[in-house]
Amino acid sequence: MDSINQNQEEKNHEDLNNQEAVKKIKDLVSTAESCFFCTNLKSNEPFATRPMAVQKVDDEGNLWFLSSVDSHKNEELKDNDAVQLLFQGDPHTDFMSIFGHATVSKDQAKIDELWNPLLKTWFTEGKEDPRITVIKVTPSESYYWDSKHGKYVAFAKMALGAVLGKTLDDSIEGKLNP
Repeated sequence: MDSINQNQEEKNHEDLNNQEAVKKIKDLVSTAESCFFCTNLKSNEPFATRPMAVQKVDDEGNLWFLSSVDSHKNEELKDNDAVQLLFQGDPHTDFMSIFGHATVSKDQAKIDELWNPLLKTWFTEGKEDPRITVIKVTPSESYYWDSKHGKYVAFAKMALGAVLGKTLDDSIEGKLNP
């Protein structure tokens, strides 16, 4: 039996490196806006997860978050800095998984840079709230699944493929190496 990738007539795998990888990370993060931030990564045990909004992706591909010093996440990061970030930007495209390591700081200049007024919902004293911490995630392994030409072209190709009985898939996937 042939795999779907063997039935695919078009190129559907492309690893991205350096600035191309950073651009893809930025694009997918801007589409998704938030992710599942997973900690407590241990074999044969459920990991801890929660939705988190990405505040920034820098030019090296690092992802920046604001978090409360007394959160479960921050406690878990003290014991194990390994994290998995899972993104979905659209029901059918814009998927990404990032594995990396997190560092936590109280860098006030970075808090000022990342601050937006909606965060006052969680940090009631504003950007001077003593509970705010900065989490920087440095990716070590990343993978994406996307469409080459957008969701409308992808859907049209799927529909045509179904009518013709052939694999006409507009997907593209690969490793991201910032």
